[in-house]
Amino acid sequence: MELTEGNYTLVTEFILLGFPTRPELQIVLFLLFLTLYGIILMGNIGLMILIRIDSHLQTPMYFFLSNLSFVDLCFSSAIVPKMLINFLTEKKSISYYGCALQFYFSCAFADTESFILAAMAYDRYVAICNPLLYSVVMSRGICVWLIALSYVGGNASSLVHTSFAFILKYCDKNVINHFFCDLPPLLKLSCTDTSVNEWLLSTYESSVEIICFIIIIVSYSFILVSVLKIRSTSGRKKTFSTCASHLTSVAIYEGTLLFIYSRPSSLYSPNIDKIISVFYTIVIPVLNPLIYSLRNKYVKDAAKKALRSGTSS
Repeated sequence: MELTEGNYTLVTEFILLGFPTRPELQIVLFLLFLTLYGIILMGNIGLMILIRIDSHLQTPMYFFLSNLSFVDLCFSSAIVPKMLINFLTEKKSISYYGCALQFYFSCAFADTESFILAAMAYDRYVAICNPLLYSVVMSRGICVWLIALSYVGGNASSLVHTSFAFILKYCDKNVINHFFCDLPPLLKLSCTDTSVNEWLLSTYESSVEIICFIIIIVSYSFILVSVLKIRSTSGRKKTFSTCASHLTSVAIYEGTLLFIYSRPSSLYSPNIDKIISVFYTIVIPVLNPLIYSLRNKYVKDAAKKALRSGTSS
């Protein structure tokens, strides 16, 4: 579908190339990603319900974790359902405005997750380095403000990128070499100057991720110093184990995003980007509930209690 405007033939839909493979492999990939999406839904919704109903999980750390699960769920849901549909259809198209909406929501939730991970690192810093002031510094009001700012920051960042990306003209070429509407492959299709968008991607977006990463690194540097001051080996191990889950999640998530958005455009590779994008859009939302539940005694106890009450009823 095309519209003619002056010397331009503007596209009104895009084709998502996805993972070009043989038809029989498309079914295998569909079943694989459908299974993973099912795990994302069950894992993150289950974790949110546990945190909501268990009195032992009504603390700032689990409040942040509940919001992280919600963002993971929304992030994947902005991308995976359309990808699953495309595995089963010949024409893997998405409308111009559908692409804009998918990009907006995926970008918003991706940046919101980075802000929440930074807030979680600050929460662990206060809990370990200033335990006597923890209830004052991390009051309910402060936690709500941190989460609200995370959502505002994520949506503001996304609004900037979406606005600048979709005021560009897209002519003739409409095949996006990706499984969702992401910015780097989208800019490759534009028939107008994309230098401002590339600058925003390499400076503004990178700055968001780098600032969040710095907050996390500084917080854990202070935590490490505090842990090393503990004389008891068991005490050091117990204290640092509370941070291990968060560090694992941060390392995987921030590492992939920094690679995608902080490298020079000359190093862009569609196939590598697809593989890395699978990690932060699907694999990480699958792993987060497992990481935070399997390594957390209180979450495991809450799950056992919920299962016992469900069985007895």
